[in-house]
Amino acid sequence: MNPIRIVRSEQPPPQEQALHVQVAIVGAGACGLSAAIRLRDAGVACVLLERDASPSGSTALSSGFIPAAGTRLQKSLGIEDDSSLFAQDVQAKAHGDAAPHLVSAYTEAVTQAIDALEARHGITFEVLDGFLYPGHRVRRMHAVPERTGAALMAALERAAQAAGADIVTEALVRELWVNAADQVLGLGFERPDGSLEYLTCDALLLACNGFGGNPEMVNDLLPAMRHATFAGHTGNDGSAIVWGRQLQAGLADLGGYQGHGSWAIPQGALMSWAMMMEGGVQINAEGERFHDETQGYSEAAVHVLAQPGGVAWNILDTPLLAMARTFPDFVEAEKAGALKQAPDAAALAQLIGCKPDTLNQTLAGVQAGQTDAFGRCFKRALSAPYFAVKVTGALFHTQGGLAIDAHCRVLKEDGTPLPNLLAAGGAARGVSGNAVWGYLSGNGLLSALGGGWVAAGTLAAQLQPAA
Repeated sequence: MNPIRIVRSEQPPPQEQALHVQVAIVGAGACGLSAAIRLRDAGVACVLLERDASPSGSTALSSGFIPAAGTRLQKSLGIEDDSSLFAQDVQAKAHGDAAPHLVSAYTEAVTQAIDALEARHGITFEVLDGFLYPGHRVRRMHAVPERTGAALMAALERAAQAAGADIVTEALVRELWVNAADQVLGLGFERPDGSLEYLTCDALLLACNGFGGNPEMVNDLLPAMRHATFAGHTGNDGSAIVWGRQLQAGLADLGGYQGHGSWAIPQGALMSWAMMMEGGVQINAEGERFHDETQGYSEAAVHVLAQPGGVAWNILDTPLLAMARTFPDFVEAEKAGALKQAPDAAALAQLIGCKPDTLNQTLAGVQAGQTDAFGRCFKRALSAPYFAVKVTGALFHTQGGLAIDAHCRVLKEDGTPLPNLLAAGGAARGVSGNAVWGYLSGNGLLSALGGGWVAAGTLAAQLQPAA
């Protein structure tokens, strides 16, 4: 048996072995859970099949920041924003290359999702204050109070279960059963003991993320990342693409991905980019800066990997360190020993291993009101003592996948939708275009929550509430 396959059959999996559900969802990450919550609100029965012992996915490894415009919370804080402005920011970052139908659908749906999760499901959100992430014109990053992806996942899981969604863990989907008309009849999933169990369904949503954990696909589709550390979830194995190819489904934006230029080594921990936006800089092993850090952390991964040894140093000072310590991810990285201190520039040069004169010249270029050779204008100079974190570029998750319409229906190569197969989140094309520089901060969770919400709305309109 192939590890992942389409089973062609006019009959569903054996009824005596299979339970039936209105909607089966592959993957209980942020996308799958948000979809399940909306389905249950509409009275539609659903089962989430999760490969891990507990739901986590890429979201649990992220900072958990969700961009959304025009939410109730934004309005209560006097932040003027709406989905059209958000859509403009998404397209500006992608140089107009993001799928317009998804940009429109997701930027509207994510607002609905945030408001509903807060009002009907008791999830508390905060809007991050004090800084803007690259490409966002206003403060629109929403986070649970803990400011971690793991806490966001826990909140979504609690809400989904309270709403009546069933989650089956340690259920690795291996087979999709499809008839001659390309209608999904059910699926087979592997249990920890290696046995296969079956589920029949009226519709299937693929919410199983991308292909960043599949070295062969990364090597083929993302050559710039073939040697990069993969900092995403191992479940990113490309299953959706494998099934899609067997169904002759369309694929799109396979060159799009989210990198990150701030993966602390050797600790293997994420360092928030907020400090770079507020005045921090990246310096290579020769003591030189090499890009405009405010352009974005995704493309920064490529810039960092192009430096000697594929490493850089994130340089902060005391005010920036105070800010950094408000982020739980940074606190954990510091506890693991990622943060180094240098009382002056000479000590910083020794720490980095570069020539003092080169580093002094680099730091002299970081001055208030001065625009450097990369086009960055600083608010203030950095001052001793200095704090440094050694980082490399990492691949977090991919942004391309199955071609879908504005309703998250999977499209065949000829552009017609498959009968009852939907995809969202990392399983489908996202809103970052076809290159690393198209990733606007938060696009992954925008596609996850926005896409999950859209897909659930599509299914709820097609299916009658469960009896």
